[in-house]
Amino acid sequence: MGRRDELIAKYADDLKNKCGINPDMDLLTKVTIGCGPAIYNDDASTVAATQPQELETVKNNFLIKKLGLEDGPELMEAIDAVLDTYGRSERNKYRAVVYYMLTKHFGKESVYG
Repeated sequence: MGRRDELIAKYADDLKNKCGINPDMDLLTKVTIGCGPAIYNDDASTVAATQPQELETVKNNFLIKKLGLEDGPELMEAIDAVLDTYGRSERNKYRAVVYYMLTKHFGKESVYG
């Protein structure tokens, strides 16, 4: 098993055990691949949920640019909902897991089709 496969397994475990979500492994794999080399960098592989500029980056670079959503208050509300589901006290919120949940939240699986 390669490093990426190990990370995907770790993300799936987080979705199941921390978020109560049974992941679509095909979509999770595509979202993880879409994160690029960031998944291998300790800092970039996680979302710093307490830093407003980090949440703006998620909103602008992922929700608006990648998923093609219009800017509006519902974007930050969705990010907050995902972070609540993940658990605010959870130290490592993996970017691929957050992106996966946001993709499902907005029904934008087709972006990874």
